[in-house]
Amino acid sequence: MKVAVGQFAVTPDARANAQTCVDFMTNAAKADADLLVLPEALLARDDGDPDLSVKSAQDVDGEYLATLLRQSAGNTLTTVLTLHVPTQPGRAANTLFALRNGEIIARYEKLHLYDAFAMQESRLVDAGHQIPPLIEVAGMRVGLMTCYDVRFPELALAHALNGAEVLVLPAAWVRGPLKEHHWQTLLTARALDTTCWVIASGECGTRNIGQSRVVDPLGVTVASAAETPALFYADISEERVAEVRARLPVLANRRFADPQLQ
Repeated sequence: MKVAVGQFAVTPDARANAQTCVDFMTNAAKADADLLVLPEALLARDDGDPDLSVKSAQDVDGEYLATLLRQSAGNTLTTVLTLHVPTQPGRAANTLFALRNGEIIARYEKLHLYDAFAMQESRLVDAGHQIPPLIEVAGMRVGLMTCYDVRFPELALAHALNGAEVLVLPAAWVRGPLKEHHWQTLLTARALDTTCWVIASGECGTRNIGQSRVVDPLGVTVASAAETPALFYADISEERVAEVRARLPVLANRRFADPQLQ
């Protein structure tokens, strides 16, 4: 599978942000990518208004998503990103969408809200309640996660035990002391926990670190970006998953389902 990972700095202008997504989708499709992973919360952002992502939330039939669906029509590229969708007045769900051939093939409301490091996502955002189903891309099974989810190994492990070979993670990883170290360490740990590929896209700019990565099932970063806008590619394979799982059979060695431990 050929994967594309795009990162950019989200602006206060939703139409401009949608056009940036369209440009990434166009280039990824021209490069014959099977999967494009974009960052989290792509509607609008403003350093002077931390609530703009929720204030600008759009329904599923809104202009932003309609623009991306039109762009996705007519090719087999699968695009993954998150947008805020209204749930009730003044509140929204941070919703991951997987788009392909003009359709929404999967959606997932973020389970773990970022109530940490003096931030409180739950103040205006409602948490999801369901683990999303796997999607299939170019013959590989893909599990869906969003940003802060990466700190909770149970979700990644649930995907792997259900058959995932790839984990995708749109993110907006906030800058701060040791945060870049946490990002790299957690992505590597989730790859090793699950022996899956991890495809993580991070929003960049003044608040967030960027540093998107493709990590292989043995925890090796095979492609990455720095802190500026970028679109890069990597080839991943199910053969690498099988090879690593034969050498490091952590999923088969788990004993938490063993009746002797009950």
